[in-house]
Amino acid sequence: MKLTKQEIEILKILEENHRISVETIALMAVCSEETVKETLKKLEDRKIIISYPTLIDWSKVEGQETIVAMIDVKVTPKRGVGFDEVAERIARFPEVSSLYLMSGAYDLSITIEGKTMQEIAAFVSEKLSPIENVVSTTTHFMLKKYKHDGVLFEDGGDKDRRMVVTP
Repeated sequence: MKLTKQEIEILKILEENHRISVETIALMAVCSEETVKETLKKLEDRKIIISYPTLIDWSKVEGQETIVAMIDVKVTPKRGVGFDEVAERIARFPEVSSLYLMSGAYDLSITIEGKTMQEIAAFVSEKLSPIENVVSTTTHFMLKKYKHDGVLFEDGGDKDRRMVVTP
């Protein structure tokens, strides 16, 4: 879908800060508040704006910590539907937070969250691996999150990052 420069500007403003008010968007995009409201409705209806995320570092909230795993999956594609049928089946699991078709050594990349490593292991062994056409899986556990969706989690504060030079 082709968008106007003003619509693209509104999208860029929202991408930077989804909590910004309609009034502020109108000032930044040099248009009326009514125009902003109409544009947002149009972009939401056409699924260009899918959701308004809030990024939370749950690792800092006691009792809410989760383990994130990224799973590489090799799949034998099915005649006529390719990878879509298997991907749709995997996407239905509530544990799956993201799923992508990839190029390279594996076919699908899955991100899941669980409370324990055992919970993730159970997902892989009891739900994912038994699926017909799944050939193999490789699981990677996230150890630390530095940056997510363009947002740094820890910026280092006043830490001196200059290289030490000695004679």
